[in-house]
Amino acid sequence: MPRKIPADPLAGRIFTIRGQRVILDSDLARLYGVATKVFNQAIKRNASRFPKDFGFRLTKAEYRILRSQNVAPGDASSGDAAGMWSQSVTTSKSSRRRVSNAPWVFTEHGAVMAANVLRSAKAVQMSVYVVRAFVAQREALATNQTVLRRLAEIDRTLLEHDAALRALWGKLRPLLIPPPEKPARELGFHAGMRKP
Repeated sequence: MPRKIPADPLAGRIFTIRGQRVILDSDLARLYGVATKVFNQAIKRNASRFPKDFGFRLTKAEYRILRSQNVAPGDASSGDAAGMWSQSVTTSKSSRRRVSNAPWVFTEHGAVMAANVLRSAKAVQMSVYVVRAFVAQREALATNQTVLRRLAEIDRTLLEHDAALRALWGKLRPLLIPPPEKPARELGFHAGMRKP
């Protein structure tokens, strides 16, 4: 029985690049149980199956940004020996990805097509988990947008109430100021009284 992989770890490997949610070739290769080099060779052999909206190669700048965030291949969090560049004894320079060899990234459709290109049972099985991760991320994004929309409505309502309360305070404030005191009426008889 195949081991189940939850969608949550995959969600951390899905990024938004050029306005599309994508996953790196090395992450897909690891999921599908093949080496990244073998994976990319299969993609090159079947390039006609991968239009631009299924997958694309990152630019050098995009790749540098991903590497600076410790998410691209060759980082310490990936668990690869190639990620431990200080371990020059255990890895060769050829095993590290150079900036000139920026990785491919694949959209949800590209990930499914890659599984079909590889034609292995594990790849097809794992593509289901990849799709579920993309769907879960899409649902989370929709939920976040709903929450943000609701917060904006609440903020707008609070601003309206704040303006109404300020206007009411402006009208009530003059009423709260006590009137000036009238001089007290003197009691008793006075010499300068009015004559009848």
